[in-house]
Amino acid sequence: MSLIYKILPKADFDAAMAEGFFSGAGIDLADGYIHFSGPDQAQETARLHFRGKTDLVVFSVETEGLGDALKWEASRGGQLFAHLYARLPMERVIEVADAPLDTDGVPRITLLPHSV
Repeated sequence: MSLIYKILPKADFDAAMAEGFFSGAGIDLADGYIHFSGPDQAQETARLHFRGKTDLVVFSVETEGLGDALKWEASRGGQLFAHLYARLPMERVIEVADAPLDTDGVPRITLLPHSV
């Protein structure tokens, strides 16, 4: 099983849970796809894009079954990042956790990669 991670405000996560799907937030909507990070990328994404932001959560999604809507595309430093060109059914969420700020104001990503 391969997991990808999304960091977002808890209010956006709660709204997606209530609707049953997530269409993206902020930059996702502007870019036309949902940005995800791999397990080795999520903490750096938190540091670069979410420093000082409170009330965040991180959730994981299993990549299998996302089909052709999931593309791995070069982004930061040429690394391949997961981009989902579809709305995400929230039943695909495997795990969710709060992302509290550390002493430097960077959200701590506490979800660990899973393997089955």
